[in-house]
Amino acid sequence: MIAYLIMMHQQPSQFARLFKSIYHQDNLYAIHVDKRASPLVLQDVALIIKHYPNAFLMESEVTTWGGYSLVHVMLRGIKELLEKSSDWQFFINLSGQDFPLHTQSTIMELLQQHAGDSFLSIEDQRKDRPSTLHRLHHFVTHQALTGEPVARKTLRPFLPATVPYISSPWMILARHFCEFVTHSVEVEMIRNFYRNTLVAEEGFFPTVLMNTSYEGGIVNDCKREVDWIMYGNVRLRNRVFTLDDANRLLKSTSLFARKFDENIDAQILELLESNLHLDRDELPGFQSMMIKSSLEH
Repeated sequence: MIAYLIMMHQQPSQFARLFKSIYHQDNLYAIHVDKRASPLVLQDVALIIKHYPNAFLMESEVTTWGGYSLVHVMLRGIKELLEKSSDWQFFINLSGQDFPLHTQSTIMELLQQHAGDSFLSIEDQRKDRPSTLHRLHHFVTHQALTGEPVARKTLRPFLPATVPYISSPWMILARHFCEFVTHSVEVEMIRNFYRNTLVAEEGFFPTVLMNTSYEGGIVNDCKREVDWIMYGNVRLRNRVFTLDDANRLLKSTSLFARKFDENIDAQILELLESNLHLDRDELPGFQSMMIKSSLEH
Protein backbone atom coordinates (compact mmCIF):
# COMPACT_ATOMS: atom_id res chain seq x y z
CA MET A 1 0.00 0.00 0.00
CA ILE A 2 1.27 3.46 -0.99
CA ALA A 3 0.49 6.85 0.54
CA TYR A 4 0.61 9.65 -2.03
CA LEU A 5 0.92 13.38 -1.43
CA ILE A 6 0.05 15.50 -4.48
CA MET A 7 0.93 19.20 -4.28
CA MET A 8 -0.69 21.37 -6.93
CA HIS A 9 -1.91 24.88 -7.72
CA GLN A 10 -3.51 24.79 -11.18
CA GLN A 11 -5.00 22.69 -13.99
CA PRO A 12 -7.51 20.46 -12.18
CA SER A 13 -8.17 18.58 -15.43
CA GLN A 14 -4.52 17.51 -15.51
CA PHE A 15 -4.76 16.58 -11.83
CA ALA A 16 -7.69 14.33 -12.74
CA ARG A 17 -5.52 12.52 -15.29
CA LEU A 18 -2.77 12.06 -12.73
CA PHE A 19 -5.17 10.87 -10.05
CA LYS A 20 -6.70 8.36 -12.45
CA SER A 21 -3.28 7.06 -13.43
CA ILE A 22 -2.14 6.36 -9.85
CA TYR A 23 -5.46 5.36 -8.32
CA HIS A 24 -5.74 2.06 -6.49
CA GLN A 25 -8.35 1.22 -3.88
CA ASP A 26 -5.68 0.08 -1.40
CA ASN A 27 -3.69 3.33 -1.61
CA LEU A 28 -4.17 6.57 0.32
CA TYR A 29 -4.11 10.04 -1.25
CA ALA A 30 -3.53 13.45 0.34
CA ILE A 31 -3.98 16.44 -1.96
CA HIS A 32 -2.69 19.91 -1.15
CA VAL A 33 -3.88 22.85 -3.25
CA ASP A 34 -1.84 26.01 -2.80
CA LYS A 35 -3.71 28.70 -0.91
CA ARG A 36 -3.05 31.20 -3.72
CA ALA A 37 -4.75 28.98 -6.31
CA SER A 38 -8.08 30.00 -7.75
CA PRO A 39 -11.02 28.91 -5.56
CA LEU A 40 -12.33 27.13 -8.66
CA VAL A 41 -9.27 24.86 -8.67
CA LEU A 42 -9.95 23.78 -5.09
CA GLN A 43 -13.63 23.30 -5.93
CA ASP A 44 -12.88 21.14 -8.97
CA VAL A 45 -10.40 18.95 -7.10
CA ALA A 46 -12.90 18.46 -4.29
CA LEU A 47 -15.53 17.36 -6.83
CA ILE A 48 -13.13 14.80 -8.31
CA ILE A 49 -12.01 13.16 -5.07
CA LYS A 50 -15.39 13.19 -3.32
CA HIS A 51 -16.07 9.80 -4.91
CA TYR A 52 -13.10 8.24 -3.13
CA PRO A 53 -12.99 7.62 0.64
CA ASN A 54 -9.23 6.96 0.45
CA ALA A 55 -8.51 10.50 -0.83
CA PHE A 56 -8.68 13.74 1.13
CA LEU A 57 -7.88 17.43 0.81
CA MET A 58 -5.39 18.98 3.20
CA GLU A 59 -5.92 22.45 4.60
CA SER A 60 -4.40 24.85 2.09
CA GLU A 61 -1.40 27.03 2.83
CA VAL A 62 0.88 29.20 0.74
CA THR A 63 3.80 27.25 -0.72
CA THR A 64 6.75 28.95 -2.38
CA TRP A 65 9.65 27.40 -4.24
CA GLY A 66 12.83 28.02 -2.28
CA GLY A 67 10.99 28.47 1.00
CA TYR A 68 10.54 26.14 3.96
CA SER A 69 6.81 25.98 3.22
CA LEU A 70 7.27 22.98 0.89
CA VAL A 71 8.97 21.01 3.68
CA HIS A 72 6.24 22.04 6.07
CA VAL A 73 3.49 20.80 3.73
CA MET A 74 5.34 17.53 3.19
CA LEU A 75 5.74 16.97 6.94
CA ARG A 76 2.08 17.84 7.48
CA GLY A 77 1.06 15.47 4.71
CA ILE A 78 3.19 12.64 6.11
CA LYS A 79 1.76 13.17 9.59
CA GLU A 80 -1.84 13.18 8.36
CA LEU A 81 -1.27 10.09 6.21
CA LEU A 82 0.28 8.25 9.17
CA GLU A 83 -2.74 9.16 11.29
CA LYS A 84 -5.19 8.05 8.59
CA SER A 85 -3.84 4.52 8.15
CA SER A 86 -1.35 2.07 9.63
CA ASP A 87 -1.37 -0.06 6.48
CA TRP A 88 0.72 1.86 3.96
CA GLN A 89 4.44 1.14 3.67
CA PHE A 90 5.72 3.81 1.27
CA PHE A 91 5.17 7.55 0.87
CA ILE A 92 5.48 9.17 -2.58
CA ASN A 93 5.26 12.92 -3.21
CA LEU A 94 4.17 14.25 -6.58
CA SER A 95 3.35 17.59 -8.14
CA GLY A 96 0.25 18.15 -10.22
CA GLN A 97 2.47 18.07 -13.31
CA ASP A 98 3.96 14.61 -12.72
CA PHE A 99 2.81 11.41 -14.40
CA PRO A 100 3.56 7.71 -13.86
CA LEU A 101 5.49 5.73 -16.44
CA HIS A 102 4.39 2.37 -15.05
CA THR A 103 1.23 0.86 -13.61
CA GLN A 104 0.48 0.78 -9.91
CA SER A 105 0.98 -3.00 -9.95
CA THR A 106 4.49 -2.60 -11.35
CA ILE A 107 5.31 0.18 -8.88
CA MET A 108 4.02 -1.85 -5.94
CA GLU A 109 5.94 -4.92 -7.07
CA LEU A 110 9.20 -2.96 -7.20
CA LEU A 111 8.65 -1.37 -3.80
CA GLN A 112 7.85 -4.72 -2.21
CA GLN A 113 11.32 -5.86 -3.27
CA HIS A 114 12.77 -2.94 -1.29
CA ALA A 115 10.85 -3.17 1.99
CA GLY A 116 12.15 -0.54 4.39
CA ASP A 117 14.17 1.33 1.75
CA SER A 118 13.81 4.99 0.80
CA PHE A 119 14.50 6.24 -2.72
CA LEU A 120 16.32 9.58 -3.09
CA SER A 121 19.02 10.88 -5.41
CA ILE A 122 21.45 11.91 -2.65
CA GLU A 123 24.68 13.88 -3.05
CA ASP A 124 27.20 15.22 -0.54
CA GLN A 125 26.47 18.92 -0.85
CA ARG A 126 30.02 20.01 0.01
CA LYS A 127 31.73 17.68 -2.47
CA ASP A 128 29.20 17.30 -5.28
CA ARG A 129 27.18 20.54 -5.23
CA PRO A 130 29.40 23.20 -3.58
CA SER A 131 27.76 25.96 -5.64
CA THR A 132 24.59 25.43 -3.57
CA LEU A 133 26.17 25.89 -0.13
CA HIS A 134 25.11 29.54 -0.02
CA ARG A 135 21.59 28.24 0.58
CA LEU A 136 22.72 27.10 4.02
CA HIS A 137 25.04 29.89 5.12
CA HIS A 138 22.61 32.80 4.71
CA PHE A 139 19.94 33.10 7.40
CA VAL A 140 16.68 33.18 5.46
CA THR A 141 13.33 34.50 6.65
CA HIS A 142 10.03 34.23 4.82
CA GLN A 143 7.56 37.05 4.30
CA ALA A 144 4.36 36.37 6.20
CA LEU A 145 1.94 37.18 3.38
CA THR A 146 3.73 35.79 0.32
CA GLY A 147 6.06 33.19 1.79
CA GLU A 148 8.87 34.58 -0.38
CA PRO A 149 12.33 33.88 1.09
CA VAL A 150 14.51 36.84 2.08
CA ALA A 151 18.21 36.14 2.76
CA ARG A 152 20.20 38.21 5.24
CA LYS A 153 23.78 39.15 4.43
CA THR A 154 25.06 37.71 7.72
CA LEU A 155 26.64 34.28 7.27
CA ARG A 156 26.28 31.41 9.72
CA PRO A 157 27.97 28.02 10.09
CA PHE A 158 26.23 24.75 9.32
CA LEU A 159 25.09 22.43 12.08
CA PRO A 160 27.99 21.03 14.15
CA ALA A 161 29.08 17.43 13.44
CA THR A 162 26.59 17.28 10.57
CA VAL A 163 27.25 16.76 6.86
CA PRO A 164 24.85 18.60 4.54
CA TYR A 165 23.30 16.45 1.83
CA ILE A 166 21.16 17.44 -1.12
CA SER A 167 18.68 15.57 -3.28
CA SER A 168 15.78 16.01 -5.63
CA PRO A 169 12.67 17.18 -3.73
CA TRP A 170 10.79 14.25 -5.27
CA MET A 171 11.25 11.03 -3.33
CA ILE A 172 9.88 7.72 -2.12
CA LEU A 173 10.12 7.29 1.65
CA ALA A 174 9.71 4.14 3.73
CA ARG A 175 7.01 4.33 6.38
CA HIS A 176 9.56 3.76 9.15
CA PHE A 177 11.46 6.85 8.03
CA CYS A 178 8.20 8.83 7.85
CA GLU A 179 7.51 7.88 11.47
CA PHE A 180 11.08 8.80 12.41
CA VAL A 181 11.07 12.21 10.72
CA THR A 182 7.68 12.98 12.29
CA HIS A 183 8.39 11.95 15.88
CA SER A 184 12.14 11.69 16.59
CA VAL A 185 13.69 14.36 18.81
CA GLU A 186 16.87 14.00 16.73
CA VAL A 187 15.13 15.72 13.85
CA GLU A 188 14.22 18.88 15.75
CA MET A 189 17.64 20.55 15.50
CA ILE A 190 17.90 19.85 11.76
CA ARG A 191 14.33 21.01 11.16
CA ASN A 192 14.91 24.26 13.06
CA PHE A 193 18.05 24.99 11.02
CA TYR A 194 16.42 24.29 7.65
CA ARG A 195 13.50 26.59 8.48
CA ASN A 196 15.85 29.44 7.65
CA THR A 197 17.57 28.14 4.52
CA LEU A 198 16.96 28.42 0.79
CA VAL A 199 15.47 25.47 -1.12
CA ALA A 200 15.03 23.51 2.11
CA GLU A 201 13.02 20.82 0.31
CA GLU A 202 16.23 19.61 -1.36
CA GLY A 203 18.31 19.47 1.81
CA PHE A 204 16.20 18.64 4.83
CA PHE A 205 15.18 15.04 4.13
CA PRO A 206 18.54 13.68 2.87
CA THR A 207 20.38 15.42 5.72
CA VAL A 208 18.08 13.74 8.25
CA LEU A 209 18.54 10.37 6.55
CA MET A 210 22.33 10.59 6.55
CA ASN A 211 23.05 12.22 9.93
CA THR A 212 20.78 10.57 12.47
CA SER A 213 20.38 7.17 14.09
CA TYR A 214 17.84 6.14 11.47
CA GLU A 215 18.98 2.78 10.07
CA GLY A 216 16.69 2.12 7.11
CA GLY A 217 18.12 1.40 3.67
CA ILE A 218 18.61 4.01 0.96
CA VAL A 219 18.40 3.51 -2.79
CA ASN A 220 20.28 6.39 -4.43
CA ASP A 221 17.66 6.92 -7.14
CA CYS A 222 14.51 9.02 -6.84
CA LYS A 223 12.90 7.04 -9.70
CA ARG A 224 11.96 10.22 -11.57
CA GLU A 225 12.63 10.95 -15.23
CA VAL A 226 13.43 14.66 -15.58
CA ASP A 227 15.20 16.88 -18.07
CA TRP A 228 16.87 19.92 -16.56
CA ILE A 229 17.13 23.26 -18.30
CA MET A 230 20.63 24.38 -17.36
CA TYR A 231 22.38 27.73 -17.05
CA GLY A 232 26.03 26.72 -16.96
CA ASN A 233 26.24 24.37 -13.98
CA VAL A 234 23.03 25.71 -12.44
CA ARG A 235 19.84 23.67 -12.71
CA LEU A 236 17.11 26.17 -13.50
CA ARG A 237 13.93 24.13 -13.94
CA ASN A 238 12.50 20.96 -15.42
CA ARG A 239 11.72 21.06 -19.13
CA VAL A 240 8.15 20.20 -20.15
CA PHE A 241 8.04 16.83 -21.90
CA THR A 242 6.33 16.60 -25.30
CA LEU A 243 5.51 13.90 -27.81
CA ASP A 244 9.09 14.19 -29.08
CA ASP A 245 10.17 12.55 -25.81
CA ALA A 246 7.89 9.54 -26.22
CA ASN A 247 10.61 6.99 -26.92
CA ARG A 248 12.66 8.11 -23.94
CA LEU A 249 9.69 7.99 -21.58
CA LEU A 250 8.36 4.64 -22.78
CA LYS A 251 11.77 3.03 -22.30
CA SER A 252 12.52 4.63 -18.95
CA THR A 253 12.98 2.50 -15.83
CA SER A 254 11.96 5.47 -13.68
CA LEU A 255 8.54 5.17 -12.07
CA PHE A 256 7.43 8.76 -12.71
CA ALA A 257 8.34 11.68 -14.95
CA ARG A 258 8.04 15.45 -14.69
CA LYS A 259 6.97 17.72 -15.90
CA PHE A 260 3.97 17.78 -18.22
CA ASP A 261 1.56 20.48 -19.31
CA GLU A 262 -1.57 19.47 -21.20
CA ASN A 263 -1.90 23.04 -22.49
CA ILE A 264 1.46 22.66 -24.24
CA ASP A 265 1.23 19.03 -25.33
CA ALA A 266 -1.67 16.80 -24.32
CA GLN A 267 -0.69 14.10 -26.81
CA ILE A 268 2.19 12.85 -24.69
CA LEU A 269 -0.20 12.36 -21.77
CA GLU A 270 -2.64 10.52 -24.02
CA LEU A 271 0.17 8.24 -25.18
CA LEU A 272 1.25 7.47 -21.62
CA GLU A 273 -2.36 6.82 -20.61
CA SER A 274 -2.68 4.38 -23.48
CA ASN A 275 0.56 2.68 -22.46
CA LEU A 276 -0.84 2.22 -18.95
CA HIS A 277 -4.09 0.85 -20.46
CA LEU A 278 -6.16 3.49 -18.71
CA ASP A 279 -9.83 3.96 -19.52
CA ARG A 280 -10.43 7.59 -18.61
CA ASP A 281 -14.21 7.18 -18.52
CA GLU A 282 -13.94 4.76 -15.60
CA LEU A 283 -13.04 7.57 -13.19
CA PRO A 284 -16.12 9.32 -11.74
CA GLY A 285 -15.85 13.05 -12.24
CA PHE A 286 -13.06 12.76 -14.79
CA GLN A 287 -15.06 12.95 -18.02
CA SER A 288 -16.91 16.08 -16.93
CA MET A 289 -13.58 17.66 -16.05
CA MET A 290 -12.23 16.90 -19.53
CA ILE A 291 -15.35 18.41 -21.16
CA LYS A 292 -14.93 21.54 -19.05
CA SER A 293 -11.25 21.75 -19.99
CA SER A 294 -12.01 21.48 -23.72
CA LEU A 295 -14.63 24.22 -23.49
CA GLU A 296 -12.16 26.52 -21.75
CA HIS A 297 -9.73 26.11 -24.64
